[in-house]
Amino acid sequence: MSGRPAPAVLPVSLRACLAPIAALATLVVVVLGVLYAGDSRPGTVDAWIQSAVDGARPPWRDVALAIDFLAEPAGAVLLVGVAVTGCLLLRRPRAAVLVVAGSGLTVAATTLIKPVVGRTIHGDHLSYPSGHTAFLTAFALMAALLATGWLGLGRTAGTSLVLVAALVAGAAMGWAQVALGAHYPTDALGGWCTALAVVPASGWLVDWMADASRRKRR
Repeated sequence: MSGRPAPAVLPVSLRACLAPIAALATLVVVVLGVLYAGDSRPGTVDAWIQSAVDGARPPWRDVALAIDFLAEPAGAVLLVGVAVTGCLLLRRPRAAVLVVAGSGLTVAATTLIKPVVGRTIHGDHLSYPSGHTAFLTAFALMAALLATGWLGLGRTAGTSLVLVAALVAGAAMGWAQVALGAHYPTDALGGWCTALAVVPASGWLVDWMADASRRKRR
């Protein structure tokens, strides 16, 4: 069987743009990790932002809790399950694999980084980088990548969509985490950058493995 190859999950038009963005995001994660390694207090920027955001009252606290739920285990499984089902119904198996792999690798990255950096909040709770922020940003990034391929967007429009989606999702979850007192603002920034670094790499890996498997079958 040689049929038409499945569409790439990492659009060719975006690869040249996403590579330097991913590299810069990786650098930010490392720099922030070094700056706040072993720390248990907010930095200057953290304290300034927290003074305006921390301790949200109803109805904003309810909004923050609703956003937070999207990256809790139950909410994350629900989001990923719906996305994977949609991809399969649309006959986009690569996209389904990306949703699972991108989400899993992003969460795994934050889980591995936390004990290495050792930054804590509220006692001994590891906080850097924010896994919640990383997950929702990664999910939005993957959705934007798939939409870019589906709509056939060019480099400018596609890159804009991907960055706006990541910014909106990261800002929303980052605000929720700070408002609920679960993370420092720089933890959220670290989580956001983790997603920006991991998702493009995940997309490239999924495409490479799928193409290699197809060549082998032929």
